[in-house]
Amino acid sequence: MRTPTTASVSRRALLRGGAAACAAALLGCGTAGTAVGAQRLRLLGEATLPHRMRFKGTTVGGLSALDFDPVSGLWVALSDDRSKLQPARFYTLRIAIGTDRLHVELLDVVALRQASGQPYPSRRVGGDVVDPEGLRLLPDGRGLLWTSEGDARLKLQPALTESRLDGSHVRSFDVPAVLQFPPQPGTGPRLNHSFEGLALTPDGRIAWVAMEAPLQQDGPQPTVGAAGGPCRFTAFDLATGRAVRQRAYVPDAIPRPPLVPGGNAENGVPEILMIDAHRMLVLERSYAIGVGTSLRLYEVDTRDGTDTLALATLQPGALRPLAKRPVADFAGLGLSRTDNTEGMAWGPPSASGRRTLVVVSDDNFNPLQVTQFAAFEYLDQDAP
Repeated sequence: MRTPTTASVSRRALLRGGAAACAAALLGCGTAGTAVGAQRLRLLGEATLPHRMRFKGTTVGGLSALDFDPVSGLWVALSDDRSKLQPARFYTLRIAIGTDRLHVELLDVVALRQASGQPYPSRRVGGDVVDPEGLRLLPDGRGLLWTSEGDARLKLQPALTESRLDGSHVRSFDVPAVLQFPPQPGTGPRLNHSFEGLALTPDGRIAWVAMEAPLQQDGPQPTVGAAGGPCRFTAFDLATGRAVRQRAYVPDAIPRPPLVPGGNAENGVPEILMIDAHRMLVLERSYAIGVGTSLRLYEVDTRDGTDTLALATLQPGALRPLAKRPVADFAGLGLSRTDNTEGMAWGPPSASGRRTLVVVSDDNFNPLQVTQFAAFEYLDQDAP
């Protein structure tokens, strides 16, 4: 017997209550962000879940990935709980998208499992501790793919894994050495900035995995006024389980400095999503203390740019990164607030027949943040 939990709120009601959502001064209200020209997203509705909502013995939060199965009409959302509160898991949901309303209903929760069949352990227990970040459903109900950022401190590598819909383990993909934590510091992924975004081509043959930040040897992280080094986007062939090509993507500079001098400020790539066989949406998320979160969406063509898979270091001027075309600045979309958005997926067609794009924010299990779902109508300028 299902025990659904729901959240539903109209767009207008959320806009009226937007000021209340900005109560945390240090977090800000997400107004940072620069104009990107004409917006190609139109807000349809928002919904938020209660903080640390209990559902079937688990704590709902940390939702870092989202995907939709058009055949069953069900959604899945991945929690990045590292088995600290409950075992690593994903949720199944139903999301109804109206013309100015979004309705979210939790249906079930599924624990991800190791090859041994056991749930993944917490850091306190030790062993194969995972940090789930990206998730995509495979076609025809075959299962799902998900990423883990790994942990250099625990000598646990970034991972791309295939699981069944019941959470059981199928296989792990071969991760190129350049994307793994090295024995000695100075090269490889930065801590908590490795495998973050995950996209799947429509034919289900290629999975793209995005690094959240540049490798240490590829350049610095973005700062205010400087874009920093490129992030590597790597394509994995699902038939062989191996990486087959790679592209370089340069995130923007941090748009606004923190209000607290020397305070935390960063920008990176939390999610990617295929538009078609070659074009990809790339979400950039910037945060500065006292200013808030900036979310900007870009489009790239994966046929563009240099193949960097065989390059140990990405030298400035020695390669051509992906060309970026702006899609939307979330600050201008009418949201009640912007938060730590990490999940992005296509939904069913809107009432007008256009594609819908749904995003979800990761609240980090922090009472000053929110689990926010937002749905948009998407205008594809290159659609026939």
